[in-house]
Amino acid sequence: MNVLADVVVQDTRHWLERAVIGLNLCPFAKAVHVKGQVHYAVSEASDARQLLADLGAELDALVALDATERETTLLMVPNCLADFLDFNDFLARAEKLVRKRGLEGVIQLASFHPNYQFAGTDAGDIENFTNRSPYPTLHLLREVSIERAVDAFPEAEAIYEANIETLRGLGAEGWAALRVGPSK
Repeated sequence: MNVLADVVVQDTRHWLERAVIGLNLCPFAKAVHVKGQVHYAVSEASDARQLLADLGAELDALVALDATERETTLLMVPNCLADFLDFNDFLARAEKLVRKRGLEGVIQLASFHPNYQFAGTDAGDIENFTNRSPYPTLHLLREVSIERAVDAFPEAEAIYEANIETLRGLGAEGWAALRVGPSK
């Protein structure tokens, strides 16, 4: 089943605005969102090989543009890697592609998934929701942007702890009330 690209972008933008920015899960997201520097790309890949090709194209496009035009890319994958373990396994291939392109230290990948689960947690543990998105998503970030953000927020390690407290206060019912899943 193919999900329409505009619906995927709309759902992801809604998640970014309501959860990531709305709950301040990433204090750096609001500025790039407001400036229109987040690029939303939808991969129509139905297998990992196709997704690697799409990831390569998005890596090239990001580094080809100035950060003032495109600071970051969200590559959403609605038609494959629905299983979190498959997605997690794919991340090693994605990181290898970044290295192969000579972009290690230039671009960093972050990952989000509807069923994201940190090692050592149960599937329903609220801390997993910090990385739960409507669709499997690869976030391509410029390393220089991360460095600037960390300089501006010197206690960056405190973000994770604050996020856990926010989500614990919100609870599963509060998260569900945000309605940040796929609209399909």
